[in-house]
Amino acid sequence: PPAMNHFWDNLFKKDQNEREVYKLLSENYIFSELTRKELHFVESVIHTRNYRPQEPIFKQGELGIGMYIIMRGKVSIYVEPFQEITTSSSPVSQLETSDFFGEIALVEENGHRTATAIAATETTLIGFFKPDLVEIIDRNPSTGSKILNGIAKVLGRRLRATSEKVMQLKREIAHTDSSL
Repeated sequence: PPAMNHFWDNLFKKDQNEREVYKLLSENYIFSELTRKELHFVESVIHTRNYRPQEPIFKQGELGIGMYIIMRGKVSIYVEPFQEITTSSSPVSQLETSDFFGEIALVEENGHRTATAIAATETTLIGFFKPDLVEIIDRNPSTGSKILNGIAKVLGRRLRATSEKVMQLKREIAHTDSSL
């Protein structure tokens, strides 16, 4: 009967989703130092959610509460003055499966989003939020420490890349000014 097939399909899909979540967590730079047991612990506190095309994940200026890993689909990142995305807006970045974003919200106190994230296609995201991190730190400080170290490394890399971009832009401006 069709109802029985549907029942079994859901069970297998759940197992498949669990394998995908585990794989994405284990390959993510923030969680890469965790043991198998620690990864399963993190897996028990994370959240997954599906987004429709053009559905906002978060908007520039909102309070940031956590990070996201793309399980399936694509996410467009926009930075607009006055936080208004229009049909003529161009994304500053297009993220795909296994990419992650929003991690600064895990360590920033009352930080606001510096960009807008919108699902570009049917998208499934893994959400890892500040209360999840606090729970892990409370229940297993060693695991929490490894995750915080991973976040620090990611933020350090992003800061270095931003600093290099600022220096490049300064050189371009100086070159433009000297040629005028």
